[in-house]
Amino acid sequence: MIDRSNFHPFAVLAGIALAAALAAPAVAADAPALKTVSVQYREVDQTYAAEGVVEAVKQSTVAAQISGRVVAVNFDVGDRVKQGQVIVRIDATEVNQAYAAAQAQVAQADTTLRNAKANFERTQKLVEQKFVSPAALDKAQADYLAAQAQRAAAEAGGGQAAATKSYASVVAPYSGVVSARHVELGEMVLPGKPLMTGFDPGELRVTASMPQYQLDAVRKLASASIEFPALNKRIQSSRMAILPAADSQTHTTQVRLDLPRGIEGLYPGMFARAHFAVGKSKKLLIPSSAVAMRSEVAGAYVVAESGEIRFRQLRLGEKAGEQEVEVLAGLTPGEKLALDPIAALAALKRGK
Repeated sequence: MIDRSNFHPFAVLAGIALAAALAAPAVAADAPALKTVSVQYREVDQTYAAEGVVEAVKQSTVAAQISGRVVAVNFDVGDRVKQGQVIVRIDATEVNQAYAAAQAQVAQADTTLRNAKANFERTQKLVEQKFVSPAALDKAQADYLAAQAQRAAAEAGGGQAAATKSYASVVAPYSGVVSARHVELGEMVLPGKPLMTGFDPGELRVTASMPQYQLDAVRKLASASIEFPALNKRIQSSRMAILPAADSQTHTTQVRLDLPRGIEGLYPGMFARAHFAVGKSKKLLIPSSAVAMRSEVAGAYVVAESGEIRFRQLRLGEKAGEQEVEVLAGLTPGEKLALDPIAALAALKRGK
């Protein structure tokens, strides 16, 4: 039963009006102070996305050139190494002995050469005085030339021994970062045994595979940007090179994209997505700063000419550079968006 004694029609109308006021979009008094941007179609590059991987331009594995026991490992994985620094030392006892023997042979060859030279000069004087026959001079000259050849051979052997001795200290061929260590202290190594792998983090590139039917368009525009999902970054490639070979199984061609220096957090093996420009298209773009995320829902604050503010749910497409994103649904050209979602929300609350 309804108690009609307390029923007032004006009270019902007031309640309906209050509910309508709460449901209506808010109009902020200071909405005109919000910085807005007009949504418009713009011509941008039409891109083809291809998965790629980060590679180091300089990456190498240093191996042993002599046999011996490892007596020092000066760096480990992740350490930065400067060019010329000793990264591994190998026991040099055997090569030192070989070097000493080579030096002794050089000294012996020097002595033999001096005696042969002196004998040749004496024989020349004796021949001039007709004390010995010319045949003796020929023999002295032959001995002198043979001593010269022996001296040259000994010197070459000494240089080889000196080079072999230097192999006991394995140095970094360039400045970089150690990415793998293949040897332990005290381990015996033979020539060709890998010791350490490193790369130069200052020179990186991305290698991606392109289908053959897209190559002509890529060659014409010669423009590409690289997206790194793990770093939430998108960077323009500094140079692009299409390798003149195709994979016989996938029929794709590798494209190398050089990266600028100084990208923090980037290292070989990371996943990357290359966006190649293959044409032009018109897209509805908005600044990425105008997008507000509510849980997993993307949206933006639309500001009407009257100052009315509404939160509009959006369906977003691909990013266009680092500062803009494509809108697939939720907006129409000519509408205005608040550039600062936080300020728009504050104005919306004040209007309520």
